[in-house]
Amino acid sequence: MISLALKYRPKTLEEMVGQEHLLAPDAPFRKLVEADALPHSLLFGPPGCGKTTLARILANKLGRPFHEFNATTLKIDELRKLFRDYANALQKPLVFIDEVHRLSKTQQEVLLPYMEEQRALIIGASTQNPYYALTAAIRSRSHLFELKTIDDAAMRRMLERVLKEEGIAVEAEAAEYLIHSSSGDLRAMLGLLESAAAVERPVTLPTLRSLRPQAIRAGSAEADSHYDLASAMIKSIRGSDVDAGLYWLARLIEGGEPPEFLARRLAILAAEDIGNANPNALNLAASTLTIVEHIGYPEARIPLAQLVIYLASSPKSNSAYKAVNRAQKAIREGTLLPIPPQIKTHSKSYCYPHDHGGWVAQEYLPKKMKFYESKGIGFEKRLMEWQQKIRSNGKNPDNSS
Repeated sequence: MISLALKYRPKTLEEMVGQEHLLAPDAPFRKLVEADALPHSLLFGPPGCGKTTLARILANKLGRPFHEFNATTLKIDELRKLFRDYANALQKPLVFIDEVHRLSKTQQEVLLPYMEEQRALIIGASTQNPYYALTAAIRSRSHLFELKTIDDAAMRRMLERVLKEEGIAVEAEAAEYLIHSSSGDLRAMLGLLESAAAVERPVTLPTLRSLRPQAIRAGSAEADSHYDLASAMIKSIRGSDVDAGLYWLARLIEGGEPPEFLARRLAILAAEDIGNANPNALNLAASTLTIVEHIGYPEARIPLAQLVIYLASSPKSNSAYKAVNRAQKAIREGTLLPIPPQIKTHSKSYCYPHDHGGWVAQEYLPKKMKFYESKGIGFEKRLMEWQQKIRSNGKNPDNSS
């Protein structure tokens, strides 16, 4: 018997649920598809949002043979054989690679010439942003498109359609649980409905809870999204509210959020919102990330809680975050300065600061620019004092003995 998820899998772009930012008639992605001008593409987004379905629909709409692989089991010989088989074909295939961020460097290198020669349309998919794992050569030949979590309204429309067509009765509170506990994952919602309907009809909330005690991703059985809960935790810590930070952390943990994800978000906060006001915050965050990767739940909750308390209690400064943003903005706006000759490799005119008391008057930028503005908070005040002391103890090379 065919599963509900497979039975109701969309077969056209019009049947796709959600993703209006990609599939609306005036969306650039949709226009590329309609013009048969879609380049090699990398799709990323949460489970159950339609990445594989979209790739299959694209192959059908563009009239291309569809070949699906998973990067974890993909063999180079399989790729080479596929491309040989289509070497003289009039219509080149659409090659879909799931978990594309797991491609080895060798596999990526094999793909490059075929991508360059347009021997196939390559579509990669991942629940993670694949740009962080793929080589610059792959990235330069591809566009990146994000598929978003399907919102509650779209989930509800799909549920109502399935219930009507399948003749399944579901109590009102059970229907809400089906939607909210699935966290935007259509496949998960239909899978839970199918299991519950096999147990009883009408489907009740207690049966659903017995099959899925917790939301699968968002940290609650309410409408709060995965991203909103993480945002609430970060903003509470940034606001130095220890108890609020712990509460939102607990919500995320109870929802089964991976401890590595939580530790990564907290490490970013340590650098972005605390920075040099308390440099040890980043050290503790790095240690926590290493620890939770090795121990997992339930023990991982303890170092995570320790880190949340420490970060919320630390002095806050975003000086480093703002400084690098200013520097990058200047470069993007065209401020590309030449390297002063005295600090180039093997320069004979370079003044070695250690020979001049630790600091020497020397040009490191050909133009005066100011990116970093210390807030004088916490350890940043000490760093300011160090800067002043370093310069006062140094010498001007013209006056040095």
